[in-house]
Amino acid sequence: MTRRGLMAASLAAPVLLHARASQAQGTAASQQPRRGGTLTSLLTPEPPVLVLGVNNQGPTIIAATKIFQGLLKFSPTLEPLPELAKSWTVSPDGREYVFRLQENAKFHDGRPCTADDVIFSMSKFHTELSPRARAILQRIQEYTAPDPHTVRFVLDAPFEPMLLMFDAANVCIVPKHLYDGQDYRTTPANQRPTGTGPFKFTEWQRGNFIRLDRFEDYWKPGQPYLDTLIYRIVPDSQSRRLAMETGQAQLSAASDIEPFDVPQLRQRPNLNVETKGWELFSPLMWLETNHRSGPLGDVRVRKAISHAIDRNFIAQRLWFGVGKPATSPIASTTRFHDPSVSLPAFNPRTAMELLDAAGHRAGAGGTRFTIKHLVLPYGEVWTRLGEYIRQSLRQVGIAVELETTDPGGWARRIANWEYDTSINFLYQYGDPTLGVERTYVSTNIQKIVFTNTGGYSNPRVDELFARGRTERDPNVRRAAFSEVQKILTDEIPQIWLMEMAFPTIHDRKVQNVIQFSTGVHASFDDVYLTG
Repeated sequence: MTRRGLMAASLAAPVLLHARASQAQGTAASQQPRRGGTLTSLLTPEPPVLVLGVNNQGPTIIAATKIFQGLLKFSPTLEPLPELAKSWTVSPDGREYVFRLQENAKFHDGRPCTADDVIFSMSKFHTELSPRARAILQRIQEYTAPDPHTVRFVLDAPFEPMLLMFDAANVCIVPKHLYDGQDYRTTPANQRPTGTGPFKFTEWQRGNFIRLDRFEDYWKPGQPYLDTLIYRIVPDSQSRRLAMETGQAQLSAASDIEPFDVPQLRQRPNLNVETKGWELFSPLMWLETNHRSGPLGDVRVRKAISHAIDRNFIAQRLWFGVGKPATSPIASTTRFHDPSVSLPAFNPRTAMELLDAAGHRAGAGGTRFTIKHLVLPYGEVWTRLGEYIRQSLRQVGIAVELETTDPGGWARRIANWEYDTSINFLYQYGDPTLGVERTYVSTNIQKIVFTNTGGYSNPRVDELFARGRTERDPNVRRAAFSEVQKILTDEIPQIWLMEMAFPTIHDRKVQNVIQFSTGVHASFDDVYLTG
């Protein structure tokens, strides 16, 4: 099957791949890139490690995608483009995939990247480390390497969104010779990450900066253009804003700049503010509820909390319009979003009626019960959100105690179910099977962060997600996901708040920052500085 035919069959976007690839790189073609220079970027919070798969939190993905690469990357409309795979085919029955690899790709230690590394990364490394990837990669029943630069695998059944798994953020390619036979989480190889990307790891001063330098043997001749990429760790939000204003840093993304500082930075003549580059991820934020924690297991209580929170206030007053209120567990930018689905409207009176009906009547001082809220440690706006939630729930008689921790502590507590509520946001990766299902199916209730840590269980929801996962017909999948959305918005397993649109802010001298659907999570091999 040709790439064009593949897209028509699997992603309903029958466009010519190479034409799109040229269009995506139009900016680079309009002027000759300048080689050299150092790009200083902010990174908030500091990641615990720089190996994708070992850790998949947002800051890790931003920095580590310069070191590691996937087989494919994706255009803003989610069309697959070559990366470590220079070409690929899919059989007419949708089961056999064959990837032809770049012949001159090397790891940063000089060893060639071959089909053995690809097969190891898929069949062992990510399958063991990532519950989300495992659920998809276990569908592969046969791997073969016809030659060192060809990978063939066969699925147990057709899986429509399979190609979307091959971005670096999902399944990056790691060196088999460094990881095979090791404990992937604790091996010394994690201290010096080694990939095929345009930048190699050079230095990490914890709490200060991460330095990546050009990999001179990178498989794209003449690239990358930058000499060095430095990620500055700056805990104070106002210092980060000042760094962008004064040019001490030329790039910020995700949680680096607080939303309330974005309007002022939009006015700076030397800066560009963009919200593109999140099309593959489509991050959706929610109030995470642990169903094992007292009243939170009662759907009436969760509905009451949902009614007590004003999503428009969050989007407009806390995030200053950078994002929009959630309407469903599937973001409006993700395939199979059902626009007919809606969430409980802001109505504190209805919230109090539901709490009364659940048997939680107000006691002395108007308090019905007390819960704890673990603040997401990604910056000041998340603390403000926690304070807003405390204030909103107080109005309906729920007392909220705020707890704080660092990013590693937050991940450990969520993974161990040691919380009542928190804030979470997950990437949806272009398809509900890849990024939404993991939060709601009962088979994924695990003591691992970014699984169904809330403990929600509904056999019908399991059945519908399974249908959406196994069916090849997009219409059948759409019907399954539509019913899922209706059930979930009725049972409110989590309290969805906002579709996020993180701002990427960069100095106008920085070119080609956002070209693909992953924005700043791309390899940056074609980013360059002018002037």
